[in-house]
Amino acid sequence: MSKNQKFTGEKKEFVVFGLGRFGRSVAYSLAAEGYDVLAVDIDPDLVQDASEIVAHAVIADITDMEALEELGLGNFDVAIVAMSNNLQASILATILAKEKGVPYIIANAKDAIHEKVLLKVGADKVIFPEKEIGEKIANNLINKTFMDFIELSTDFCIAEVEVLNSWVGQSLRKLNLREKHKLNAIGIKHNGETSIMLDPDALLKEGEILILIGTYDSFKEIGH
Repeated sequence: MSKNQKFTGEKKEFVVFGLGRFGRSVAYSLAAEGYDVLAVDIDPDLVQDASEIVAHAVIADITDMEALEELGLGNFDVAIVAMSNNLQASILATILAKEKGVPYIIANAKDAIHEKVLLKVGADKVIFPEKEIGEKIANNLINKTFMDFIELSTDFCIAEVEVLNSWVGQSLRKLNLREKHKLNAIGIKHNGETSIMLDPDALLKEGEILILIGTYDSFKEIGH
């Protein structure tokens, strides 16, 4: 896959380097959607927590090339390098993922120089979480439909969507979001509690928030 090609979301196996706030959000969201995820971090506590959610979680020093060599990166379709605060680790993880033939690499960067280096060593896409959070807040102020979102690729994201007026009193089965809008419901929030155990026949209530995964175009459809 070249840097000019878009990742379509068809791949099924992901490796996430770094289990900070951003890395955890991506890894847990992908796991909730049913994807195979390998989570890698040097912090045993973070790895232990992740092991209860993702398919595989490994304690490893990302600056130790020998340790990374043992991860079998060639089996993964997408690598997410989520270590914007550790320049050395993010560069090494990106280089190794590229060398092992991972088709698509997403990395987060701290600044423009970090971005330039990551692109130079093989990242296909570089994001700036803090910048995108600011843009997200601005977008949320403009469009109240979307409460929160996580970018997974140039095409794909996970978003929290407040139940629309037209959805109140209907079930997920009846709404059939997958067929009508190409959106998959992976969780629901009610009274501050989040559940991924969805009852397709439960009637949606005003104020509930659905956690959905899909393309940006799909979300634009329901946002209008």
